[in-house]
Amino acid sequence: MAFGLEFTNDSNVVTVDSEFTRLVVLAKGTYQPNQESGLGSITSFPNTITSEEPPLVFVRPSGNSGIAGLCLMRVIGSPGAWTGFYVRAYDVNTLQPNGTYFACGFAATPSASYGMRIWDGSSKLLFDSDTSYARFTRAFQNWTYVKSDTTTQGMTRNYYRVDFNFPAGEHMLINTFGMRMMADNSLSRSLYCWWDFSGGNLYALTVGSSNPFAFFLPVVFAKL
Repeated sequence: MAFGLEFTNDSNVVTVDSEFTRLVVLAKGTYQPNQESGLGSITSFPNTITSEEPPLVFVRPSGNSGIAGLCLMRVIGSPGAWTGFYVRAYDVNTLQPNGTYFACGFAATPSASYGMRIWDGSSKLLFDSDTSYARFTRAFQNWTYVKSDTTTQGMTRNYYRVDFNFPAGEHMLINTFGMRMMADNSLSRSLYCWWDFSGGNLYALTVGSSNPFAFFLPVVFAKL
């Protein structure tokens, strides 16, 4: 920056400055199976999130055995008024949606009763000394194609996997698994994820009437 305030850590990495905000934790808590006979989960944020863009929601399923499958994630609300998020179990054969989450955005909230705040040149709050921050821990997209089969609806289902472990406190970005992906035809394909705790695998599944093998979706992890 040409002028302003800048803090660096012992590794000479900029941690706070007066031009850019960090990934700020706007809400956190637990999500539980409370819809659709335990298959669905709607979680309300403690406070409405007022960012224009939807918050990034990171989740960590509870459990250490079985398969936790999540899909159909969506953030509930509208620009400037995000109130919660929805997620659903893959089916009755996977664990119910149950675990911890935190929701983030690149905008601080005025929560400190004393301390320090920093605004940018357009009066956007960049830093509040009482605001928690999330740290990106890793990301990868080195999926290995495993197999294909057919769903009961006659759709092709592809399986991709990576070795998986969940270090303490780490959560996975779930927003990307709420979107649909392009296929070989004019129709899209659905996207799902499975946490296989017992086998040490993270699976991504794509389902569609036309389902190409190429798959490069990045998976992102962070912790508080």
